[in-house]
Amino acid sequence: MLPFYVFLIVFLLFLVISAIRILNEYERGVIFRLGRCIGVKGPGLILLIPIVDRMVKVSLRTVVFDVPTQDIITHDNVSMQVNAVVYFRVLDPEKAVIEVENYLFATSQISQTTLRSVLGQVELDELLAKRDKINDQLQTIIDQATEPWGIKVSLVEVKHVDLPQEMKRAMARQAEAERERRAKIIAADGERQAADKLTEAAAVIERHPSALQLRFLQTLVEVASENNSTTIFPVPIDLLTPLLKQGAFNDPRQQSGTTSA
Repeated sequence: MLPFYVFLIVFLLFLVISAIRILNEYERGVIFRLGRCIGVKGPGLILLIPIVDRMVKVSLRTVVFDVPTQDIITHDNVSMQVNAVVYFRVLDPEKAVIEVENYLFATSQISQTTLRSVLGQVELDELLAKRDKINDQLQTIIDQATEPWGIKVSLVEVKHVDLPQEMKRAMARQAEAERERRAKIIAADGERQAADKLTEAAAVIERHPSALQLRFLQTLVEVASENNSTTIFPVPIDLLTPLLKQGAFNDPRQQSGTTSA
């Protein structure tokens, strides 16, 4: 008889242990009694009826899911490989257990299909330049699809875009051509500004002829500062005109010609 009592004690102890559940702060337990959901319990100590009750544990923490690399063909027929990351959490544990068989697998599949669908409707330039807009669109679509499952998608980020090598070379050539175009525009704008300043300077010299002589003297000072042994420079005819007139006045032949006349 002793072995029977030992067996009974062990069996009762097993029932007591199986009836006790402890849930952490971030966990909830969906309780099923004879196959019928009777509610959500937790956190803390949970008591179940052995054999009658069954509990499904659900974590309420944010899940970071890495969407596998997808082969995408954009709207402008560019083939690429794209992957993303999805942040979501369970808001309603009861729906996450009852409405879908495996909410992690289901969220993974809807994320992959949505990524291919959305990126297939955009062009390459829009994908590279408007990443935030595309992320918001992905988050909205996936969140609407998972809302009946009691899941909230908080963030979706396109993580990596892998372009073909020929497309990378084409984009490099395009970027180089764009930089050359900007350089030529800047150079042309500088030429135009320089021409405007020279036009203004010419107008000033035209109004004030003495400014040209001052500029000439300044040029002489600059030339004289160089280490040259011999410097040849033109002399304006205006500087020689008074000397020529003085020489003509002192010439005896011109004076005699004037007297005889």
